[in-house]
Amino acid sequence: MKKIKLGRVFTGLLAAGFLCCASAFVSLADEVFSDDQTVIQSCLVNSDLTSVTVKVTNHAPAQGTDGVLYLVELQPYQDSLEGRTDYAAKASLGDSAAFTFSLNRNTLQDRLYSRFVVAVWDGNKYIPVSKPHYITNPEAVAANKSKFNDPLTKKGLNIELNMLGDAFELGVKHVATNISFHQILGQGIDYQYDGKTYHFDANVIKGYDDTISALSGKGMTVTAIILNGWNPSTPDLIYPGTKKTSNAFYYLFNTATPEGFEQTRAIASFLAERYNGSNPNHGKISNWIIGNEINNQQWNYVGARDLTSYVQAYQNAFRVFYTAIKSTSANDRVYYSLDYNWNNEIDNKLKYGGRQIVDTFNSIANQQGQMDWGLSYHPYPCPMTEPEFWDDDKTGLIKNDFNSPVINFKNLTTLTDYMAQDSLKSPTGQVRHIILTEQGFTAKTQSGQDVSQVQAAAYAYSYYMVDSNPYIDAYILSRQVDAPLEVRSGLAFGLWACDMNKGDDIVATKRRKIWQVFHDIDKKKSTLETTEFAKSIIGIQKWSDVVPNFKWRSLEK
Repeated sequence: MKKIKLGRVFTGLLAAGFLCCASAFVSLADEVFSDDQTVIQSCLVNSDLTSVTVKVTNHAPAQGTDGVLYLVELQPYQDSLEGRTDYAAKASLGDSAAFTFSLNRNTLQDRLYSRFVVAVWDGNKYIPVSKPHYITNPEAVAANKSKFNDPLTKKGLNIELNMLGDAFELGVKHVATNISFHQILGQGIDYQYDGKTYHFDANVIKGYDDTISALSGKGMTVTAIILNGWNPSTPDLIYPGTKKTSNAFYYLFNTATPEGFEQTRAIASFLAERYNGSNPNHGKISNWIIGNEINNQQWNYVGARDLTSYVQAYQNAFRVFYTAIKSTSANDRVYYSLDYNWNNEIDNKLKYGGRQIVDTFNSIANQQGQMDWGLSYHPYPCPMTEPEFWDDDKTGLIKNDFNSPVINFKNLTTLTDYMAQDSLKSPTGQVRHIILTEQGFTAKTQSGQDVSQVQAAAYAYSYYMVDSNPYIDAYILSRQVDAPLEVRSGLAFGLWACDMNKGDDIVATKRRKIWQVFHDIDKKKSTLETTEFAKSIIGIQKWSDVVPNFKWRSLEK
């Protein structure tokens, strides 16, 4: 790192006069300079893959400075320039500037994850004149440039590993699996990262290897959901100050301390490298979801926070995963997850609206370096205990506009219309990738009534809506087999019923109507015939009457 050498020569009364007004000078400087006077236009790894160039436009005044713009490197856990005298690069203070410096890839000084701030020197300290900005093209250094595995259909299912044969018969193209972030560290696998050795639990990793390789080995596109539970033996993975609570299932990732950042970065990099598809015994993950339903802290707990500070803390961690994943496999996709409460159940402390999360996440990224992030969404029926979503507007929670309290299958185009706005498009100007990764329809009411015909009709209707919507890439149904724990709560989501005499073990017993609908739904020759029964249940004459841009419209009679 370079050092600033500053000095002033004062003599006699001139020095005395300056010192008398020194405190006024500093105060004035603090008022004159602000962190929005210089805008970082780009922060990119160069084509040589060894250097970075940052370009800025500048409106910070030269008065009260040494006439130089300094680019100062910050780690994700650093928020202040206090006490700093080093810098990554410098340029003359003018209307624009460009800084070029070494990336230091794969060393202890690796800058790929760093953020950078433009500052001026007032004679005593740095004063930031820009917002912090990250490198936005980590994919440039990725060894794996293979194209994304984009299946022919959007049909997906939450499956049981011991029923892979059934899933293959069903024609499943998309699958999801959970990775317990907090259980990965241990013994058995040593991993070198930026000069340090990390230790991973060989038994845990083997379980993931077996699962992911079994799924991707069948040609399925695998989505991994990274979940951070509470583990007292890995305290650095928990955000500082967070208390364990019975109200939370999972916790916010920690990149707010040096130890948390380094461990999180190493684990993310390990997972990205292990599941990059190069080893068939490990398998390939193509989609990565960081956390679950982050608009509700029950799934991403850190404690009461206002919206902006909560999303900023989450995005700091998200960006570490994003950088690790994209710098390994350039075309993998990285998502955050929302439940269906778009403008509903909001207290701005522990619960936030999905729309709030989208807007705030995007706004912060616009300032600090936009990413090619995607949205994972869960449009369950409202309420979840009733499969017929087409009458959900009776709840008063479903509207056909952006202010709708809830967005689910009833008003699904409202979500894609919102995401299709120019302000939310990806850095390349495309509508961001949207996948539906958790949703299902119960085959039993809370009173135990069999509504499996309605369940099957709901799936048919919902799949046609997704399949006919060009902005949704995948639809992963929950689930292949009922989970006894859910059934006892009145939720029988499976294509198969389960044995309720096996405790919480998931053991399939018999197929439901939805199994055949699922099997045929994406097949041109049989889809309309198989779903004919659903029209009378829903109360329609033609699918094209209720499904915008219905894919099979030309085949309807």
